[in-house]
Amino acid sequence: PSRPAPRTAPRPRPGSCARSCRAGGEARFVELDVTDAAAVAGVFRELEESGQAVDVLVNNAAVDVSKPIEHLTAGEVDRVVSTNLLGPVYLCLEVYRRMIARGGGHIVNILSTAAHRTWTEAGPYAAAKSGLRAFTHTLFQEAQRDCPGIGVTGIIAGGMETAFVLERFPDADTSMLQSPEIVADTVLYALSVPAGSTVGELVVVPRREPSWP
Repeated sequence: PSRPAPRTAPRPRPGSCARSCRAGGEARFVELDVTDAAAVAGVFRELEESGQAVDVLVNNAAVDVSKPIEHLTAGEVDRVVSTNLLGPVYLCLEVYRRMIARGGGHIVNILSTAAHRTWTEAGPYAAAKSGLRAFTHTLFQEAQRDCPGIGVTGIIAGGMETAFVLERFPDADTSMLQSPEIVADTVLYALSVPAGSTVGELVVVPRREPSWP
């Protein structure tokens, strides 16, 4: 089984806040349990009351439990599905209605090759990522209809050389994995598309991706 992980937004890398401030931006860290809908609503209410708006939301929080289905507990399934599916949905609900009111913004949901295919010991993870992909597609269609100023993009990322992957699969061949910086660059590309166009979904996988259909 995988090591339990917190359901909170990860702390920024050392120096990332300082770099943002040097570039003229303002950095703020907020610890948040994404599975707590009331807590999510409270954070955005506080931002709104302070006159701060969220122009871009990137949903990246995720956990997993690598166990055969016969050995899974209800609590483990709840943790994975709540974090990987309900958490991003709660965040989208709060951000999207505010973006509608302002007439613009961009939501990026980080998906997985598990949204396209499944493998053993990953039932709840695949179910959650498949559900998030379906929700993202629906949100994209509604934004196209209701507010062309809002972009919605799902990024299917595979084979990542991160602790999240290597802790679950310590024997993984790292030569077949890709740097998380690739996904960051893909997010920036989605945000850079001219206003007259939008990118609904992008796939970024290693050349020798083992988990792509």
